[in-house]
Parts: sequence; structure tokens; C-alpha cells
Amino acid sequence: MGYLTGFHAIEEALKSGKARGPLLIAKAGPRAKESIALAQEHKVPIHRVGTYELDRLTPDHRGMALQTTDSPQAGPITLDGFIADLGERQDALVMILDEITDPHNYGAILRSCDQFGVDMVITRHRRIAKHAQSISQTSAGAVSWVPALEAPNLPRAIQDLQEARFWIYGADMKGVPIYEQDLRGRIALILGGEGAGISRLLRERCDGLVGIPRKGRVDSLNVSVAAGIVCYEVLRQRSGTPGSA
Repeated sequence: MGYLTGFHAIEEALKSGKARGPLLIAKAGPRAKESIALAQEHKVPIHRVGTYELDRLTPDHRGMALQTTDSPQAGPITLDGFIADLGERQDALVMILDEITDPHNYGAILRSCDQFGVDMVITRHRRIAKHAQSISQTSAGAVSWVPALEAPNLPRAIQDLQEARFWIYGADMKGVPIYEQDLRGRIALILGGEGAGISRLLRERCDGLVGIPRKGRVDSLNVSVAAGIVCYEVLRQRSGTPGSA
């Protein structure tokens, strides 16, 4: 069990219809009243509590908090179900996160995935950061909207995607410039963990490696920044927006 305390994170969780609550209210300011209206609309229980009680449960609050489960993503999601739901659709985009352990990076990646239309985020079972509060705040509530799946075996998940006509590309500094790779169609992009990069087993299963051209002196981009760039490039190619090398 955890608590969301950011105004935006609470509102997005309520709007998604996945929140079960209750919504705990100590001070009913203007933003709290907006959240109360959303909770009533989505039939989320509202509990009035004292400030002292809310301080005890979650000190970093602004007069309200939304109780959540430990997992930021509620509801059963399976890879087989996701693939089946695609039907004949050809432009799906999946993001595979290999050993992303920083909850702030994970939250920022989810925010980019929401903004650029990623259809599914797949992480390693029990290895991804599960700090619901940090993730929801960093993602600005995007965690409530982006479908996420924990796979017990990432190599097998990649194989299932390839059998469903997905092309798998790993993000790597030594890969071909990303704008030179055709990223239309069914695509899955793999991002490696902070520092270590993509693991050998996953790298061997890639159909290719793509890189982000750089001119700086620092070794590499932060993984959440890289996620935003590669997601944008996919969207750019699919929308037909001109780009430059």
C-alpha cells in the first residue's frame, strides 16, 4: 500500500478510472475540491482525516493523499492479450526496459511514452523499481495511462513479439544513427539500465542497434532522455515530418 500526494498525479490517477482509493482529505483547498469532484465522479471513497493523521501516513502531502496499491499499474495485462488486441494493426510501438532501477528514470520514461504514443511498456519481472509515489510524481501521472507489463522472461517476450511481426531494436551508442533506421510498422525498442546498458541476452535477440548522434563530451545520455528522443523519432517517421541528419 502507498499514497500519491502530488496534485497532478492524484488527478490523473482518478481520471484514469483505475484508482480505488480512498482519497484522504485534510484540507479542502481549490485543488482538493477538484480532486474531490473527480473522486465522486469515479466513485472513489472520500475520507476526511486530520492533518496529524495524514502527517503520520505520508508526511509529504499537500492536504490530501490518494491511497494506492504497491504496483502503480492496476489490472491484469498479458503480452498474449496485447498482441491479440492489435489484430491487423501495423504501427504498434513497444518499449522494453532492461534493468531500469531508478524510479525517477522509470517515471520520466513513462511520461515520454505517454506523450509519444507508446502502446506498451515491458519490464523485467520483480527487477524494475516499484516506488509508486516517486514514479507517479516523476511521470506527472502518466503511470495511470501507459499500459505496463512485467515479464518473467524478457528474452521469451522478445521472441513472442518477433513472432507477432515486431522488429526489435536496441538503443546503443554504437548503433546506426536512429534517423537512418526505418522505424515504421511494428517496432519494439530496448533501453538498457543505468550504466550497464542492454544485457547480452537481449542484445543477441535484437534485429539491429540504433544510436543517437551526439556532439558532447559526456559518455552517454541519461536513459530517460534517450527514451524521449527515440520515441520522438518513431513518431516523426510515422507522421512523415521531415528530419535532418
